[in-house]
Amino acid sequence: MLETTIGQPTLTAIIFFFLFVAGTLYITYWAAKRTRTTAEFYAAGRSITGFQNGLALAGDYMSAASFLGIAGLVALKGYDGLIYSVGFLVGWPIVMFLIAEQLRNLGKYTFADVVAYRLKQRQIRSAAATGALITVLLYLIAQMVGAGSLIKLMFGLPYEIAVIVVGALMIAYVLFGGMLATTWVQIIKAVLLLGGATILVFLILIKFGFNYVDLFSTVTNKYGEKMLEPGGLVKNPIDTISLGIALMFGTAGLPHILMRFYTVPDAKEARKSVFYATGFIGYFYILTFTIGFGAAALVGHEIISKIDKGGNMAAPLLAEALGGEIFLGFLAAVAFATILAVVAGLTLAGASAVSHDIYVGVIRRGKADEKQEVRAAKIATLILGVLAILLGIAFKGQNVAFMVGLAFAIAASANFPALLMSIIWKKFTTQGAIWSIYTGLALSVILIILSPTVWVDILKNPQPIFPLKSPAIVSFIAAFVVGIVVSLLTREKEAEEKFESEKIRSYIGIGAE
Repeated sequence: MLETTIGQPTLTAIIFFFLFVAGTLYITYWAAKRTRTTAEFYAAGRSITGFQNGLALAGDYMSAASFLGIAGLVALKGYDGLIYSVGFLVGWPIVMFLIAEQLRNLGKYTFADVVAYRLKQRQIRSAAATGALITVLLYLIAQMVGAGSLIKLMFGLPYEIAVIVVGALMIAYVLFGGMLATTWVQIIKAVLLLGGATILVFLILIKFGFNYVDLFSTVTNKYGEKMLEPGGLVKNPIDTISLGIALMFGTAGLPHILMRFYTVPDAKEARKSVFYATGFIGYFYILTFTIGFGAAALVGHEIISKIDKGGNMAAPLLAEALGGEIFLGFLAAVAFATILAVVAGLTLAGASAVSHDIYVGVIRRGKADEKQEVRAAKIATLILGVLAILLGIAFKGQNVAFMVGLAFAIAASANFPALLMSIIWKKFTTQGAIWSIYTGLALSVILIILSPTVWVDILKNPQPIFPLKSPAIVSFIAAFVVGIVVSLLTREKEAEEKFESEKIRSYIGIGAE
């Protein structure tokens, strides 16, 4: 069973890898001819349908950490691995019912457009772009380090080469094809990932006669009842709630997810895209749950941990055990596609924050033509891409798992409260928004450094200063409280007067771009 080809470049893995790269580069070439204006670069000319955007949202959201990480967590820790699956999924109804329609009707390219709609543009855009960029960079570092480690494990390539390959392809997609190329890369990746995971689950169920009771019995016979009981991963109930807040509300504050709502023609298609995305993502997390328990039953903890301590190779090992070298090669290419699609979306979101919010909104005070803005976006893409490669190499061998958690905590604390209050609360002011964003941002970063995740596990101190692993329960609530208190202390008559016209546009869509 330990006779595995993981870590050695196999012909099938290389063929699937080149097929995917060739296909996506052709799409980039096709998209480049259709990407001239700012609307085309940032929002694919608002030409994506609700169904296509739903698939692309799923592709953007289902990262390699979701696919390999959650399957590995379930395989090694059992029931508690599902906390992440459920947390990642339940954020979508919040997006659908609270912000999708308003975001599409009020904004243009970034979520800062919505926060700044009736408030003072320059100050808001600076603060919102800071929150967006830090979220994107942390997420990018985690993805790049994951990409290097994964490709090294899968294909046997040196870590640095793997990071450079991912970075170069990501820059090519965004720089030349903009949102149109990024969207189609995400759609292809979503179809491949859902298809590959479905085949894997089908092969597991054949082994157990399509009977989940037999699967769970095999797992409990091997490892005891604890695999089906909570408490294996998160033992502190407050920590569980805090992690849940970060995952739920963080989804509604991730810049690369929010940006996708501008690619559809209207609010109806925006709602549809969340509906489809929730279905695809929900289905995918049910599959990861079965894959995790299937790996525990058919591969075993010892072999999974021997290849990779974190359990990230549980799904590929299972694929090899059930479908041989060909299926492993296919799944390796899918994992690679997964990383590429997510980093392309992140890079585009970061570039739009730099060019649209900082360059046009703050530096040029809204006075820049389309050519200048697209050029600024492309320069920002190049800088972000090179920075992602350098940071990916700099963090080699580091435990960066906390960075995804921190990205979600910042998105939940710095981005979401200001976004929601600007849409629903008439008395929300510019100062309230700025204080809310910076409070959420500062608290989430400081508290995670002082938490067991960084203070003990990475900095090797004996005791954490802040007891919880996830800071969201403090930073999320604090961002709302500070935003409300500061708004009540700094009344803004002009912003209140604009609220009625904002409400009409957010509900009816009159004047939406």
